[in-house]
Amino acid sequence: MKRILLCAAMCVAALSVSAQQKDWAQFGRYAEANAKLASAPDVVFMGNSITDNWARMDPDFFTKNNFAGRGISGQTSSEMLVRFRRDVIDLHPKAVVILSGTNDVAQNNGYISPENTLGNIISMCELAKANGIKVILCSVTPTSVFGWRREIEPAQKIRDLNKLIKAYAEQNKILYLDYYPALTDEKGGLPAKWSNDTCHPNLECYRAVMEPMVCEAIGKTLKGKRTKNLYLPAEAK
Repeated sequence: MKRILLCAAMCVAALSVSAQQKDWAQFGRYAEANAKLASAPDVVFMGNSITDNWARMDPDFFTKNNFAGRGISGQTSSEMLVRFRRDVIDLHPKAVVILSGTNDVAQNNGYISPENTLGNIISMCELAKANGIKVILCSVTPTSVFGWRREIEPAQKIRDLNKLIKAYAEQNKILYLDYYPALTDEKGGLPAKWSNDTCHPNLECYRAVMEPMVCEAIGKTLKGKRTKNLYLPAEAK
């Protein structure tokens, strides 16, 4: 009996240590990059895999424009909110581009209501504004199938969430960057020419659609402050 109790205690201790060591919000992902920044970026892009892949696939768009990509694949709005101070506020940008919600719909951390997703996004906006950072709030990009959550039908859920995000942005005079109409196909996902899985944009999609749109939004938000000569790849112009 004592041996069983000892084994149980050891298992509990091991689980406790494992839980303490887990970086749930992934503060460590950008800790080194944040520390190495020589100066404040003009704009930080906060998001999930769509932002993460963007910075990885087209790094010149970020470095040549003094943008910082702070997307982490798989993250929900809850995780983004937790690390918002470290990966946005502490970098002192002029503006932040927030693209959040895909993984909430996918229930990556379990079910979350659209209203609670919106609440997390609102909290990020409020934190930014309280620290003098302009906000560009993006629509959730279209998806008709989640390859990792095929039991979920996301198209209408994303449209419904976007209505909430848009209404909040309009009520609070925040620029709403609506990617959705420019990207969606008849099934409510990204078309094959711009994605291999209806969810994640490819390089052509970033360059042909999203980069010109976000540069226009940044120009409007910052009212011309160092935005007249933003770098765009030739195919994006």
